[in-house]
Amino acid sequence: MLYTGQLNEFVRLAEIDSTNCELLKEKIQDGLSIIWTQDDLCIKIDGEKQSFKKNTILFLTEYHQVEIISVKKVRLIRFNRAFYCIASHDSEVGCKGILFFGASQLPQISVPESEYEKFDLLWKMFVVEMDSVDNLQNDMLQMMLTRLLILSTRIYKEQTELTNFDRQQLDLVREYNYLVESHFKTKHQVADYAEMLNKSPKTLSNVFKKYNEKSPLQIIQDRIILEARRMLRYSDKSIKEIAYDNGYDDIQAFSRFFKKMEGISPSDFKKAF
Repeated sequence: MLYTGQLNEFVRLAEIDSTNCELLKEKIQDGLSIIWTQDDLCIKIDGEKQSFKKNTILFLTEYHQVEIISVKKVRLIRFNRAFYCIASHDSEVGCKGILFFGASQLPQISVPESEYEKFDLLWKMFVVEMDSVDNLQNDMLQMMLTRLLILSTRIYKEQTELTNFDRQQLDLVREYNYLVESHFKTKHQVADYAEMLNKSPKTLSNVFKKYNEKSPLQIIQDRIILEARRMLRYSDKSIKEIAYDNGYDDIQAFSRFFKKMEGISPSDFKKAF
């Protein structure tokens, strides 16, 4: 099922199995995807094999590279920014920098048994609205997606213990992640983001130390490495071009950084694929 609006709005709902699993690899501009497993799923994401149990929900952006290994049954919701902008709806949903655009992490939740009926009912309502053709269809579909994202964000916070954070700390973490996702190709220092957030680098370090084991600098570096690995594996660009695209004018500096992080040179990594 596919809905397209007059202003380039795009949202797709699909029940996917082995016969149509190529839809998981579909690319749309500014596209975000929600993948809800109805059985065990095995795919590669950015070259890494990953297995997911039944009733896991993944949140992917257009930049994630998906390769199919084994698909039994999943539900897919894919939409673009014209249909639903995560940033502009952040005050309602609060998923920016957590479910989507969370720097280098792969956000996922496990649907608790106590919440399954809510998610299943939302899916069924989504399907009904996809079949409705009237002047309220766009608004109703957005309402369904908003509710799904609110439920998912709530569960994600519980399952990652983010409920222990106060609102200001959590918003700082989310905004930092979102800014890194937006600017990692040009801004490589924590001080750059601290200035944008009107905070000191020390404040950021203290908050992230409480949040998880990764420091603010590690988040930047992990995001650069992830992008470099994607480009080396999936593009035909030269190493010099990839270095430049990730903010390195000096190919040797990029090569040293990549080898330090990955234990292998960019050229050897590229040859391996």
